[in-house]
Amino acid sequence: MTDSTPIPFALLDRQLTTAEDSPFAIETRTIHGIETRVWRQAFPHLRAVLEHSAGFGERDYLVYQGERFSYADHHRHVAALAQALVHDFGIRKGDRVALTMRNYPEWPMVYWATVAVGAIIVPLNAWLSGAELAYALADSGSRLLFADAERSAAITPHRPQLPALEALITVRPDPDSQSGDRSWAELVAAGDAALPEIALDPEDAAAIYYTSGTTGRPKGALLSHRNICVNQVTGIYLRARTEFRYGRTPQLPDEQLGQLISVPLFHVTGSIAMLIGSTIQGAKLVFMRRWDAEEAIRLIERERLHSFGGVPSMPLQVIESPIFPHHDTSTIRAVLFGGAPPSPELAARIRAVFPQASASNGYGLTETSGVATVNVAEDYLTKPKSAGLPAPVAQVKIMHPDELHELPVGETGEIWIRGPQVFKGYWNNPEATAASLVDGWLRSGDLGYVDEEGSLFVVDRAKDMLLRGGENIYCIEVENALFSHPDVLDAAVVGMPDPVLGERVAAMVQLRSGSSADTAVLRGQVAARIAAFKVPERIDIVFEPLPRNANGKILKPEVRKTMGLGTA
Repeated sequence: MTDSTPIPFALLDRQLTTAEDSPFAIETRTIHGIETRVWRQAFPHLRAVLEHSAGFGERDYLVYQGERFSYADHHRHVAALAQALVHDFGIRKGDRVALTMRNYPEWPMVYWATVAVGAIIVPLNAWLSGAELAYALADSGSRLLFADAERSAAITPHRPQLPALEALITVRPDPDSQSGDRSWAELVAAGDAALPEIALDPEDAAAIYYTSGTTGRPKGALLSHRNICVNQVTGIYLRARTEFRYGRTPQLPDEQLGQLISVPLFHVTGSIAMLIGSTIQGAKLVFMRRWDAEEAIRLIERERLHSFGGVPSMPLQVIESPIFPHHDTSTIRAVLFGGAPPSPELAARIRAVFPQASASNGYGLTETSGVATVNVAEDYLTKPKSAGLPAPVAQVKIMHPDELHELPVGETGEIWIRGPQVFKGYWNNPEATAASLVDGWLRSGDLGYVDEEGSLFVVDRAKDMLLRGGENIYCIEVENALFSHPDVLDAAVVGMPDPVLGERVAAMVQLRSGSSADTAVLRGQVAARIAAFKVPERIDIVFEPLPRNANGKILKPEVRKTMGLGTA
């Protein structure tokens, strides 16, 4: 830490971005008819990132349990797979290729091969049910699906309803089950393949990430190569800004960085911020089969890792583990978290046990390709409740409910975001796109305010949504599943505070008089229709009407109060 007076943000942004040869130089481009500030030196597309990473050669890249793939190994697999996509399956620019599996080394191989040939990768939530996966596959019109054995088994019964899905490739198949339409080993066998020649543009579509929808149906957020690549520079800039702000010169590491990947790659945090961001730097990525704090500690020590994180509960579990004092974690330089509101004390605790590390928190959405603002190091300690500031290429404003007037400093309204990281729109959903994008501004649906320095504070979610361990759960989706039981008259889903996951799902349900349905029956009804992590862990059954206002809207603060969960 330093006691020097920090340079004001506005002055610092000008100093960091004015030099023509600066890695953070900015230029203006017209994107979808809107003048947009972009990083001049951002990679033009993800294929260029992949080609750049091949230069790291024999460095470790992907580590999973006893398996290791160097950057060279990875590039050989990706090139062979890319050739197979084009020549064996006839995949062309703009075709959709879906992916659902655990964080196996094959996950990034499929991702990179798909975007390198100009196809659109569709990373699907591996926690979804077979029916939910099938909906996203049908909606996206995916021609291919790469899945691990568990997800392959879940989708197989739904294939007759998926005429566009031409092939299912099962990665790591169970020996006693169907292994899919083609062998993974066969697809990556060509050891001397080169990437197929494909011309790409920054505005070409790169990925569709499905987000839970307020109507109970997920929406596919369509991201361009520019959206994803620009945020790689933004992430580096936001950290460099803090170093300069406190009188330090950012230093390139003199050794290979290593990151523990403990969040799902199917989220933008896992794939865009962590996977792609680390690949650009030639870092080593260590995957876990599932989160386990003690295993994380052992991996940090054995692999000499420099960063880890996830939802705030993850670093907290590491710090509080009884084995923590007995292992060497001194290599840690960064602890990253988001996906649930962190406690103000967390950064101080991290600093106490990782004295060389900086803690950071941030705010972003799938529709902003991940990061929108970041709060890091000393600034985080000074304002632990803030989500930080946007980069100079992005804008954040707080809007009045009339959607016409920007609110002044300190007043709470809806957070609107504009910049080169904002998505192209929702796949095959022009109505939802029009409702979310206004003259290039993304209506986040979240409520917040900014202070005098422009730091963002997120105070509430305008959308009726829960955040369970980083997973978005829209209340109406769970309520609709409850309503599918014939004895349910009314239902209200609310968040139940949890010190580990941030929130758990709870519900108050009004049943018909004389109904014999109990909590177990209702949970089973929901579990048969949506993913397990969305099923209410607590259901309070009542036989009187739920509290509603004069317009008929359920008063969820009253529901929470009745359930003993507070009013917010």
